[in-house]
Amino acid sequence: MNIAGMIDHTLLRADATQEEITKLTAEAKQYGFASVCVNPAWVSYSKEQLSGTDVKVCTVIGFPLGASTSAVKAYETQDAIANGAAEVDMVINVGELKAGNDALVQQDIEAVVKAASGKAIVKVIIETCLLTDDEKVRACKLAVQAGADFVKTSTGFSKGGATKEDVALMKSTVGEQAEVKASGGVRSLEDVKLMIEAGATRIGASSGVSIVNGLTSSSSY
Repeated sequence: MNIAGMIDHTLLRADATQEEITKLTAEAKQYGFASVCVNPAWVSYSKEQLSGTDVKVCTVIGFPLGASTSAVKAYETQDAIANGAAEVDMVINVGELKAGNDALVQQDIEAVVKAASGKAIVKVIIETCLLTDDEKVRACKLAVQAGADFVKTSTGFSKGGATKEDVALMKSTVGEQAEVKASGGVRSLEDVKLMIEAGATRIGASSGVSIVNGLTSSSSY
């Protein structure tokens, strides 16, 4: 199993510097990670650094709270793709989901899917640590109905990250209609294997190098 090829090598800290992004992209090239996941301001630079490689650039939309308007999320998506993003990880409107406004949540996701218009893979972050199991199921169903490619557990910036139980629930909900990305707190090869066994096909982690080398990181993401 090509573990490296399933990892989005991630650096989303607010204080990330160009030097750190350069290091991230160099590591991604060295180990053959699926993508680097960076904030939108770093998409263009990351794309340049990864020119001539198979490593994609992934970025985040409406991150980390998901409380931007749909129009802003759509524009952010279009801008990211124009700058070289091949994958976008959007955060749902968590409050509206919890309030039962499913139509609004679906429309919000659809705005990003439409903006991506087949030019980028869309992953939908549902922030599992803030949801009940029923809400997780509803969020996954809405993501599928909106045409998303993946559902994703977490931003890594809230009060909890991925668990094997959540990944299994999400996979059982989406079936073959979408894939599952596990992110937040995945720090070791053992963690990765648990997530894959539960149904994840992509892993978001800032600890990619440690993971592929069989080490355990202390990183929170």
